[in-house]
Amino acid sequence: MKRVAKPVFFIVALLILFFGITSIWGIHGQNGDNRVTYIKGAGDIRWGIDINGGVEVTFTPDTTEEVTADDMNSARAIIETRMTSNHITDYEIYTDFSNNRIIVRFPWKNGETDFDPETAIQELAATAELTFRPGGEYESTETAEDGSIIFKTPTGETAETVLLSGADVESASAQAYRDTTTNRPKYLVDLKLTESGKEKFAEATEKYLNKTISIWMDDIMISSPTVQSVISDGNASITGVDQQEAIDLAEKINAGALPFKLTTSNFSTLSPTLGMSSLNAMTIAGVIAFILVAIFLIVVFRLTGAIAVISLIGQVALCLAAVSGYFPFVNSFTLTLPGIAGIILSIGMGVDANIITATRIKEELWAGKTLDGAIQKGDENSFWAIFDGNITTIIVSLMLMAVFGPVNILGGIFGASTTGSIYSFGYTLLIGNIGNFIFGVGTTRLMTKSLSGFKPLRKKWLFGGAKE
Repeated sequence: MKRVAKPVFFIVALLILFFGITSIWGIHGQNGDNRVTYIKGAGDIRWGIDINGGVEVTFTPDTTEEVTADDMNSARAIIETRMTSNHITDYEIYTDFSNNRIIVRFPWKNGETDFDPETAIQELAATAELTFRPGGEYESTETAEDGSIIFKTPTGETAETVLLSGADVESASAQAYRDTTTNRPKYLVDLKLTESGKEKFAEATEKYLNKTISIWMDDIMISSPTVQSVISDGNASITGVDQQEAIDLAEKINAGALPFKLTTSNFSTLSPTLGMSSLNAMTIAGVIAFILVAIFLIVVFRLTGAIAVISLIGQVALCLAAVSGYFPFVNSFTLTLPGIAGIILSIGMGVDANIITATRIKEELWAGKTLDGAIQKGDENSFWAIFDGNITTIIVSLMLMAVFGPVNILGGIFGASTTGSIYSFGYTLLIGNIGNFIFGVGTTRLMTKSLSGFKPLRKKWLFGGAKE
């Protein structure tokens, strides 16, 4: 058997424990009076309607022009895009073409305290019409809650001329930078323009060099920079926004503009079918069950059982991290009751994978093999059994996500509520099974081979064999 360095066990175990702790509690700090989240934890998970309740709202077009079926489908598609851009996967959307209505159901935001449906639906109904205009003439002003002045409704040349629109923007992203004067972090929205937008912006910055080009979102001026040079590389930025404003603005621009303004004709709150108290009870039950499983593994398989417990902690941590937004490259996810079921099922498969490996090692030891030989043979004999069971589940998970996900291929047959629930189940089951390969196969075997290199631990009975 190829030996693994002794320190590997401690390195892997510490990394798993750190991952487990941070995936539950996250890492947070303070920047003045503001709480800064560096790494999201379980407390940042957005719970589904069945657990935390939500909002039901009916939208109608606010226009005197004729609304076509294509307009309604376009509005529905953009609302769906805004849902997914906000990482909300537990939602239902129904379009009533005869009455020109769009009915939407979606869960509350994480950490919601006011539970005000009017505030919750603003992010869906905003027209998000981005325009670049010459000058900075405005009709009226308002005072924001923080005391800043809001300039509203363009007039004069600013109202008459649109240099670029949201259609000329390929993508938008919120970025942070450090102000060299105050040495404090500031935020902006970085815009990447399309090819046509690049040409328009180059012409506009050349024409209005050393003059103002204002940027408007709907009828509110959000920035009024002075053009200091001709910009021909297709990159622009919106400054003067705080962190949350930059994130919200980037998401609205990426989500696109609605074909018409939507008004709210009716709204109500949705009560959870499960509730947070039931979730707390499930959490306590889960912790107790994990402790009992850990005791069983350690009693029956001894050292390999203890290693299996550490690996299971890593698998649980990965499941939580995949839905909370722990990783910057993996979006947060709306966790529903079926999603929790997917996590539980995948953890059960993780327990099974560790038991298969530990049992194979135990059998080889009782057959008279040396410790190294038993570990090597046990790993080889257990791999394909674990692989077959997990790869088939992964295939099923991918199929569930493809068929019942945001694409909604069979939504007309099964309904929107069914698709959201099954997609959540498929996602968490997929992540759990991937974690099973990483931890149940990878880290378990590394730690087992590493510990077998310590002379005091090279006793067969510690690995499930007979006492010598």
